[in-house]
Amino acid sequence: MSVLIVGGSGFLGAELGRQAALAGHPTAATYATGPGSTVGVAWHPLDLRDPGSVDEVLAEVRPSVVVNASSGGPDWAVTAEGAVRLAMAVAKCGSRLVHVSSDAVFSGSGVRYDESCRPDPVTPYGAAKAAAETGVLLVHPGAVVARTSLIIGDGQSEHERAVHELATGARDGVLFTDDIRCPVHVADLAAALLELASADASGMHHLGGSEALSRHALGILIARRDGLDATRLSMGLRARSALRGPLDVRLDSRATQRRLRTTLRGAHQFLTPTA
Repeated sequence: MSVLIVGGSGFLGAELGRQAALAGHPTAATYATGPGSTVGVAWHPLDLRDPGSVDEVLAEVRPSVVVNASSGGPDWAVTAEGAVRLAMAVAKCGSRLVHVSSDAVFSGSGVRYDESCRPDPVTPYGAAKAAAETGVLLVHPGAVVARTSLIIGDGQSEHERAVHELATGARDGVLFTDDIRCPVHVADLAAALLELASADASGMHHLGGSEALSRHALGILIARRDGLDATRLSMGLRARSALRGPLDVRLDSRATQRRLRTTLRGAHQFLTPTA
């Protein structure tokens, strides 16, 4: 299959490009501000707010599969409208689509969420992602929408960088003990997304790690893996902070896991050092 990764210069997008190219798939990727450096990937500028830009890239690349791993944050024009604009164009050209969504579409009031749960976002970002999900499946009914959780890598993710800064004293702050997610390793997530892209899959899928952890507990695992002093990671409660957003959101990914060859490991599995 030929693959186009929208948002290929981002953290997840770079891993998707690496794995797709390594597997021998003709691979192209888009960027908003500057191309990435992934070997074997052809780079194209793309502005999801511009219909002409979307059509131009699709016409030039002519992919069999498009994976939308872009991250526009709470920017409605990119995260919501841009995602639907892309889905319409992909459907028109007859390609498959895998759209990456987020556990931010949930409020946390239900704690455990499987694919049948309805979104109830409480932040602008969650609302934009929820709107994108609805719009994507409306205009491209054969698309895959894959919700994921906190994405961790081998030192490159935002959360890992924050843990390093806190543990070394480069910044002040706390890690919350009541902010709970199902962290997933970026390599597992990328492999699962590409597996869904190549399979006869459609509709909603959950791709979170198999273990629920607080941000503080996750931080301790990261610090220990990287030889840092975990005792320097201060604890706090998000419920007592000024930060808005859901607290306890646990993606139930068991239904999707049963159909995958890729194992969505829990954080203790991918963060515990091996001898």
